[in-house]
Amino acid sequence: MLEGVCEVTLVNAHHVKQVPGRKTDVRDCEWIADLLRHGLLRASFIPPAPIRDLRELTRYRASLVRDRARCANRVQKLAESGNIKLSQVVSDALGVSGRRMLRALAQGERDVDRLVALADRQLEPKREQLRKALDGRLTQAQCYVLGELLDRYEETQAAITRVSAQISKEVESEQQDPFVAEAIRLLDEITGVGVEVAQVIVSEIGTDMSRFPSAKHLASWAGVCPGNNESAGKRRSGKTTKGNVALKTALTQAAWGASRKKGTYLAVRFARFKAHLGQKRAIVAIAHKILVIIYQMLSKREAYREEAIAELFRRPVEQERARLIAKLEELGVTVTIEQVAASSAAA
Repeated sequence: MLEGVCEVTLVNAHHVKQVPGRKTDVRDCEWIADLLRHGLLRASFIPPAPIRDLRELTRYRASLVRDRARCANRVQKLAESGNIKLSQVVSDALGVSGRRMLRALAQGERDVDRLVALADRQLEPKREQLRKALDGRLTQAQCYVLGELLDRYEETQAAITRVSAQISKEVESEQQDPFVAEAIRLLDEITGVGVEVAQVIVSEIGTDMSRFPSAKHLASWAGVCPGNNESAGKRRSGKTTKGNVALKTALTQAAWGASRKKGTYLAVRFARFKAHLGQKRAIVAIAHKILVIIYQMLSKREAYREEAIAELFRRPVEQERARLIAKLEELGVTVTIEQVAASSAAA
């Protein structure tokens, strides 16, 4: 170790707790230092500096998106309190047309025909519905608050645009790890994963998969694998662990997108999982599969191929055979196995 340089090792508190030893407040630090000196502690994953910088930007963008959603909900609640039913007619009440009409209401406009005239041509068939939806009553105080909320919404939207541009700039100008930009492009090809979700995933796990011994370790670290709470042969709660919240959120978002993409492997698996697990657990299962795919792609630095995904999750022949035999035996059937010659099986 260089003089004046302090090396910090981040360890998992859950792992340290499992190592036998005295656990008192007085001797805890000495005990952890002794474990480290004997090599009994496993260092937790810390991404390199460029990935941490990218993580700062993506997490800031996520906080801005949450702020925008909260502001949009408050705008809608305020409009509803004044009997403005714009959200029931327009799919996006805070789109260009919606904000234009709401801004006019905030400025005191009460002429319904003038308000409807602010809508785009796409809303022409809904003119009569808009007249009824905009025929409400807003007090002067409500108009003021509505204007303030619209200002905040637009400011937040502008901030999201700026930080997204900065993230793209950081990715393209990355010199220490040039594979970052290529990794995001590769992950963008996965069903359900867009550019923004790919940016979040890379910012959370990096591009070097050698930090994780296997895809199972990565899934456990992300919190998208079943928990293990078993005592005396009785399994209790199997809920997932906390894991990395930002990564888990991005994977869940990608899983929802993949579940709606018909004709894909992930959509088919989601339908099967949903039948016996329910919708929410099925989404977590698909998020786990997406993370396994990401691990394999970044480890081998290969592009996404839909036809290779089924092969990745296919059980070995012996494992599948044992599973089917166990199912038959549960039904009270005695199974006798006779090996079929390769030539006969092919025929």
